[in-house]
Order: sequence, then C-alpha cells, then structure tokens
Amino acid sequence: MDRAALFDVDGTLTDTNYLHVVAWWEALRQAGHEVPMHAIHRAIGLPGEDLLDHLLGGDRDRAEDDRLSGTHDALYATCFDRLPALASAGDLLRTLAGSGWRVVLVTSANDRELAALRRAIDADDAIAETSSSDDVEEGKPAPEPVRHALRLADVPPERAVFVGDTVWDMKAATRARVTAVGLLCGGIPRADLENAGATAVYRDPADLLAHLDDTPFASLSSTRGRAS
Repeated sequence: MDRAALFDVDGTLTDTNYLHVVAWWEALRQAGHEVPMHAIHRAIGLPGEDLLDHLLGGDRDRAEDDRLSGTHDALYATCFDRLPALASAGDLLRTLAGSGWRVVLVTSANDRELAALRRAIDADDAIAETSSSDDVEEGKPAPEPVRHALRLADVPPERAVFVGDTVWDMKAATRARVTAVGLLCGGIPRADLENAGATAVYRDPADLLAHLDDTPFASLSSTRGRAS
C-alpha cells in the first residue's frame, strides 16, 4: 500500500464545526469576551491556543487560556453521544480503503474528542492511523500534523491526498507538499479554500464519493497504474 488518504475530521467527516463555534462563543462570553460567532467560525480548525491568539490577540492575558479551553471542552463534551457524521463519510473512507488507500485521520481534536468523533463516523475498519493534537507540537496551518500523518502512513507527500474543510487544512497540506482537496460542508467559501491551496473543491463527503473517479484520488491511482 503506497498511497495515503489523509482526512481532517471536524467539518469534513462530521457536522461539528458549529458545535465548536457555540462552545467557544459561550466560553468566551463567560470570561467577559464579546466575540462574534462569524469570527469564531473562521478560526475553527486551529488548535486552542492558536484559536485564542487569532480571536483575542497575542498580547492577551494567557493566564485564562486553560479556563477558556476547559470551558469549551466541557460544553462540547455534552454532545459526545450525539455527534453527527456527514452523509457518506464512512462510505467514503471504506471505498478508499478498499481501493488500496491507507486512510489516516489528521485532526486538531485531542484524543478524547477524537474517540467520540470516530464513534460518530463508525468506520474504524477503514481507518489505518490517526494523528491528533496530542501527537504534535504545532497544529494546522503548520505542516507538522500532515507530515506526522505521512510518517504514520509511510508514504512520501506526492503519494498522498489531504481532504479538509478550512483554510488551515489547505495551508497545512500545501506546506507539507501534499495535494489538498477542500469540502464546503464546514461553511468556508470555495474561493477561500482555493486561495489557500485547494486543487479541487466538493460539497461534502457524499459529493466527493460520487465524483471519486474525477478527483485527485483518481489521478494518483492512475499514476500508480502507469508506474507498475
């Protein structure tokens, strides 16, 4: 197996971005910060500390960071038993795994959140490896999470495709020299994903699955066929 299908999770395979928005909005509100939800939405996909840098500035009082993150985590955890997978997310992973792709999840979630997300997707039989925020020093848009996933999959960048829903996903993949595919189901506009490095954009996992033969996955598969 010499190809890797790398997937972000929140907003890409699960319909959870807006749950994070509300959880962060409430955590910030309780701490006296008035941050509009549209701004929080644009920051989803960043690790907690980077998200707070993005929303509150790097010169903020960092002494409250742990409390803010803890409040967000507690609020989000109340949804763990009902996190919604996006339509065809599991089918997409199984189709790729069945076609010889090594499927790796690459997420800014911590291990506890990732466990709940995996239950929602219900496709553990197709998932070869996972890379969470607990595994790396820097999160997206730094390339480290994608590079860690490549090491887990034991493939070079040119033998991988990364699927995500945020500009942070696209930037991380591009910086790791991996082909980036964007999905619109996280709520970020097509133009923003393309400007951040997406080579192709689809509505959601179901749309990607329906057009799989015309995606970068097919291009990489045909390249393998010619080489063999």
